[in-house]
Amino acid sequence: MPASMGLAASTKKERLATEQDRGEPRRVQLRHESRLTAVEYVKQKAWEGASLQQCPLHPEGGCGIARHGTYVRVEPPGMEIARWYCKPGHTTFSLLPDCLAAKLSSTLAAVETVVDAVERRESSIEALAEKLRPDIGVQGAVRWVRRRVVAITLAMVALKGLQPDVLSGVGATQGEVRAALKVDAVLAAARELAGTQVAHLPPYVGFGARHRGVKTAKRRAQHQAGADPP
Repeated sequence: MPASMGLAASTKKERLATEQDRGEPRRVQLRHESRLTAVEYVKQKAWEGASLQQCPLHPEGGCGIARHGTYVRVEPPGMEIARWYCKPGHTTFSLLPDCLAAKLSSTLAAVETVVDAVERRESSIEALAEKLRPDIGVQGAVRWVRRRVVAITLAMVALKGLQPDVLSGVGATQGEVRAALKVDAVLAAARELAGTQVAHLPPYVGFGARHRGVKTAKRRAQHQAGADPP
């Protein structure tokens, strides 16, 4: 290997190691404040009008951050997410609209519908899950449903901590928070209410890291072995 190539590889490894030591992600998701539904966002190609006012790594400017195309989301069809690239920071940023769930190929509205169905159910969780996802088998469907319920419960708990004056005495269920906020779409409203703290709120509402205690929370959310009571 030529010395120049070895030096370049070494420099790249050192840079990546430094970024990992600082905990800097290679891609950072930011909020694109938007009241459009997913269908409207796609129809209007709203990602074309999305703008990043300043680089999160260099708010003073001067880094030359520039648009870096888009990437395509699986759901809904036709959805694209605008991206920017900071060359000095070796970081790509993307703007996720409020209609979409973070770290999940779904809309917030779709997640909200599933959680509502669970909170209002009159049958077992198995029966409901099979109805919602008949294509993946009962156990797979139950896991699919519970992932969403646990994630939203964690988000509601975190939101209550951020807004104790607004949500004092309110339970951590999606329905109770919706009633307290007097809104129709509670997950989008929760993202807005979180403000700048949305960067630390757990997904699917927020853009923070997945909760380390998700397994524990999931166990608590699960019922005993066997069918759920009606």
